[in-house]
Amino acid sequence: MGTTITLTVNGKSVSREVQPQTLLVEFIREDLRLTGTHVGCDTTQCGACTVHLDGRAVKSCSMLAVQAAGRELTTIEGLAAADGTLHPMQAAFRSCHGLQCGFCTPGMVMSAVDLVKNHGCNSEAQVREALEGNLCRCTGYHNIVKAVQQGAAAMKG
Repeated sequence: MGTTITLTVNGKSVSREVQPQTLLVEFIREDLRLTGTHVGCDTTQCGACTVHLDGRAVKSCSMLAVQAAGRELTTIEGLAAADGTLHPMQAAFRSCHGLQCGFCTPGMVMSAVDLVKNHGCNSEAQVREALEGNLCRCTGYHNIVKAVQQGAAAMKG
């Protein structure tokens, strides 16, 4: 027996029937077909599933879709402007080459936006510490840190 939930996703109201045990990440990817949010570990270790719920970064593999009912959800697809202009953090990741294979990138970007917006992090040490919950298997994090710092400056300017 399913439960109908209504929430705002990337600025639009969405209502769907979900099973009580459906994870938020499954709802995002399978029901909404927003595949930018990735499933990496299912145990909150890697951060690939990071989205914003009511303006705060959460790992969507560790919460149920029903817990998002009545709330505002932003995925990587909703971060850019409606006209396609990249969010300053997305643009910084592109210009600083803060990605390799791209698998971790959506979660990294969502976490980076949260840490700048809600925590004011921008020094190299702060960025490295704040992104400990996001794993990248391809890079040495140098360009990711540069991208976050550049994105932070653009967000503040």
